[in-house]
Amino acid sequence: MILLPSSIFDSHIFRHSAANLTAALEAHNILYRFLSNTKDIWLRDFMPVRTGSGRLVSFRYEPSYLNGFPSLRTDFRQEIAPQLHLPVTYSDINLDGGNMVYSPSHQKVIVSDRVFAENPVSPPAALVRELENWLEAEIIIIPSLRSDMTGHADGMVRFADEYTAIGNDVPSTNGLEQRIKHILRNHGIDVMDFPYQDGQGISAVGCYLNFLETENCIFLPVFGLDMDKTAVRTAQQIFSKEIVPVQIYEIAKQGGCLNCISWELNE
Repeated sequence: MILLPSSIFDSHIFRHSAANLTAALEAHNILYRFLSNTKDIWLRDFMPVRTGSGRLVSFRYEPSYLNGFPSLRTDFRQEIAPQLHLPVTYSDINLDGGNMVYSPSHQKVIVSDRVFAENPVSPPAALVRELENWLEAEIIIIPSLRSDMTGHADGMVRFADEYTAIGNDVPSTNGLEQRIKHILRNHGIDVMDFPYQDGQGISAVGCYLNFLETENCIFLPVFGLDMDKTAVRTAQQIFSKEIVPVQIYEIAKQGGCLNCISWELNE
């Protein structure tokens, strides 16, 4: 079951993209339902994380980029948990769900170094150890993209399998992608380049690796760009699952793609 924010249909801005997504899910027999009372559409960030043992962990969601914008911050514990009736464990660590990228086995989690800035009182080494206990996995810290307001890992890297990740193919002048590759390779993870086009500003248009993955499908965001076909072909070469392109330009313009607006509910 995939959860989606009901607000993607509340606004005319998102309705075309939302209809494309729900039509794709229905065509592939993926059950979905809508979640109400969300302050924004980015479910991934304030929803719990499921560990390898199946435990649900809800981290504190007080990102610095929402300072001064309380109307955009959804409180999972008060506003969402009563709708779901799930057994959830709560952590005081300030961490967005979009900044945690699990490997398929749930033995590794990639987190950007934005987590240190969001938890300034905690020494980095101690914070990593605490996160490893909460997430029941090895934590791999990568540098964040400084120009990205959120600094989330799921906009920079995703797993293709346990020992292979995909990263944005960016002709970088600061060497960020090379540093990320070096770090991941030191942890036994090879990194393959994945098509990417800079969306400028907060826009996530061109961030193809922010896909929604289900058991049999990769729902790949596309945007009406020339690069769309290249992204689809590349995904087909990397993944053994069916690649389902979903046009979500209007949603992506607001700063996120398919992984950002979805959450998997195991019933």
